[in-house]
Amino acid sequence: MSNKSSKPANWKPATLAVHGHSRLPKAHFAVSTPIVQTSNFYFDSTAEVLDFMKAKSEGRTVREHEYGRYGNPTQQECERKLAAVEGAERALLFSTGMSAVIIALMAYMKRGKHIIFTGDCYRQTRDFATNLLSEFGIEVSIVEPTAEAIEKAIRPNTNIIFTESPTNPYLRVLDLVAIVKIAKKHRVMTLIDATLATPYNIKPLEMGVDIVIHSATKYLGGHNDLLAGVVLGNHKKLDTLYRMQRMIGATPGPFTCFLLERGLKTFALRMEHHNKAGLAVAKMLEAHPKIEKVWYPGLKSHPDYKVAKKQMRGLGSLVTFLVKGGDRETRKFIDSLKLFLITPSLGGSESLVTQMAVMSFFDYPEEYRQSIGMVDNLVRIALGLEDVEDLISDLKQALDRI
Repeated sequence: MSNKSSKPANWKPATLAVHGHSRLPKAHFAVSTPIVQTSNFYFDSTAEVLDFMKAKSEGRTVREHEYGRYGNPTQQECERKLAAVEGAERALLFSTGMSAVIIALMAYMKRGKHIIFTGDCYRQTRDFATNLLSEFGIEVSIVEPTAEAIEKAIRPNTNIIFTESPTNPYLRVLDLVAIVKIAKKHRVMTLIDATLATPYNIKPLEMGVDIVIHSATKYLGGHNDLLAGVVLGNHKKLDTLYRMQRMIGATPGPFTCFLLERGLKTFALRMEHHNKAGLAVAKMLEAHPKIEKVWYPGLKSHPDYKVAKKQMRGLGSLVTFLVKGGDRETRKFIDSLKLFLITPSLGGSESLVTQMAVMSFFDYPEEYRQSIGMVDNLVRIALGLEDVEDLISDLKQALDRI
């Protein structure tokens, strides 16, 4: 099979998820990418080592691999496909989504500088921003997830805007075009965690965002069976991050990369189902008499409906809502579900449910939980690949029990 390195202009997301930009020949003529399960890559002679080291110092490539912490053929193939799906020049894989987030921030932040985070973000990201960054001499502002709030928070020493879109758990969708315009005006770098959107539903790099991050544990892997993160962007910007990744070593193993690349082959098919299920379930819940409020960007009642429809291809399978009543009614509803597993993740084959105040914010003081909207009757569901009618039926029967 020939190595056709140019990107076919007419390849769509599903094809890119299977092949990347080209169909590369693989060892032993394998169709699937082999798992290169090794920590070391040997040299035939000292002369070959010296040639390799000299070429590396000059920015040339004479061979790809030397040590597993610096890269692996299975990892490289997976990164190539992730870059193709995102429309990026380059992708770097990490051991988890949070290692991708934290190491990316560490690579670009500078002592004495200021970083803007948008609120309603993943709990661990918020904890890193509020509890640890100050120890590195970094100032932090956490603002409402809007372009207007971000611009008001910019200071002379601001060098990074970090946001999620959609956010977690209220699924706020930010106007990325407006944010990029603001960032360029003030010469600020933009990083976005687009895990909940996925590359199928939004392409931040095409809008001018500098760096895109995903927890590949979620929709990209898609089967609740791996942990990984990925950072994507152009070659120049990722060089800085790559040097730090090599040093810290938060890289996934070959088998994880194999599972992730295998998950990518069904990525587009799964996202079509996720988008369809999310909208159908959100509409049902919004009309149900035992639901107080629903957050889903595909509903006209959502504050970011217009920008979501404009910038996103689909709205995903995460739905957040308030059950009428309090803690007792909410627990009764969750415990009555039959198809939903009680666990905090999302993006896999199985449908999952989380009572946010209990699962993700139990160790926070109640007053603080209330201040950030983590009330007792707040529920987040992550729809899996089950039949949509079965999911709706299960939700209805559980609501009938309260």
